[in-house]
Amino acid sequence: MRYLGLRFLQSIFVLLGVSLLSFVFLELAPGNFFDEIRLNPQISGATVASLKKQYGMDQPLPVRYFRWLDSAAKGKLGFSFAYNAPVAPLLWARARNTLLLTASATLFAWLVALPLGILSAARRHGWISHACELFTSALLATPDLLLALGFLFLAVHTRWFHAGGMFSRESAGEGTWALSKDLAAHLVLPVAVLVLGSLPILLRHTRAAVLEALDSPYVRAARGHGISPWRILFRHSLPAAINPLVSLFGFSLGSLLSASLLTEVVMSWPGLGPLLLEAVLARDIYVVIGAVVFSTVFLVFGTLLADFLLFAADPRIRTEGVA
Repeated sequence: MRYLGLRFLQSIFVLLGVSLLSFVFLELAPGNFFDEIRLNPQISGATVASLKKQYGMDQPLPVRYFRWLDSAAKGKLGFSFAYNAPVAPLLWARARNTLLLTASATLFAWLVALPLGILSAARRHGWISHACELFTSALLATPDLLLALGFLFLAVHTRWFHAGGMFSRESAGEGTWALSKDLAAHLVLPVAVLVLGSLPILLRHTRAAVLEALDSPYVRAARGHGISPWRILFRHSLPAAINPLVSLFGFSLGSLLSASLLTEVVMSWPGLGPLLLEAVLARDIYVVIGAVVFSTVFLVFGTLLADFLLFAADPRIRTEGVA
């Protein structure tokens, strides 16, 4: 508990640091939401000044930051200028969609990367290993934006896949099973983009971790005792390779989340990505800060989950935590 408690305390400091830096950077950026209003000739300067005072934008940065912390402690995360509503409900409605997309992509990416990486390491000089290296090299050379646009072009011109949104108009009023199938059909394209974008890193790291375990002295000794190759792979090598893979799992959650924001904008998935883009263009700073904090929470959760799994899998970490 002390080990996990220290990790949780570090995560709190990370969130505070991210929120403070977000405030500072947005303060340094030119312009704000009220500059756009001031350009409207029908709105007087006194009205703009009154709005700035109403939202606390006439106060210095430290005062606004501590007011935002108080609002975050109450579960509001500030107030949106454009929507005239607390930020937290706006973000949570979109964050659930982003979380669904990221979790689905993480699941399928690991379901593909683990067996391919293990098989590629076990047959390091075979055609499967060479095919995986060629495939991952091609994916690494392809930008995520180009990948998303290519899938979108395929969906629009072939009509094999659903493009845009989470549900079709025809599914309105249908039962739970019909809505679930429609949601799964709309998930195919954005999940495919995220899986293909993250697959090269996951596959190569999995292969490297298993190869390192296969080349260890105790595995060579097991081969010398005549133990079968598959038993060596699954009973001796994979448990030794689990630590870097667990750490990679926590990292993959954060990388998939950041990639999903761009994918959501291109694929018109109603997640945090489109809302964050609208807030940046409108200079709705509290929505921007809230979206960044929400994204950091997801990243911190992935790191904490990886720490917990490492703590459960590796007795050396448990010994360090007790010492």
